[in-house]
Amino acid sequence: KRIPKPPAPAIAIKHETIKTTLPKAKELRPFVEKIITLGKKNKQSSRTNAFASLRDKEAVTKVFGDLSERFKERNGGYCRIIKAGYRTGDNAPMAFIQILEQGK
Repeated sequence: KRIPKPPAPAIAIKHETIKTTLPKAKELRPFVEKIITLGKKNKQSSRTNAFASLRDKEAVTKVFGDLSERFKERNGGYCRIIKAGYRTGDNAPMAFIQILEQGK
């Protein structure tokens, strides 16, 4: 199975909503959800594994701070994919990938 390109998961975590192609969003979703699950464990080894995957200090800090608190009672399903039509030019299917419960 292919791993998403390095900046995409970190950008999705930092901004909480990104617009990308539908296949990339479907690839990205399980990856982001596993990182958030690591953040809920809140151990040093989990933080090291998250940094090895994301390679972005700001994103790791957000996962272990804000997102782990936000999802402490939730058992998975932290992301949502919303279809957003087709891109002009090559007609590729587009989608938004969002982290749930924004602004709480």
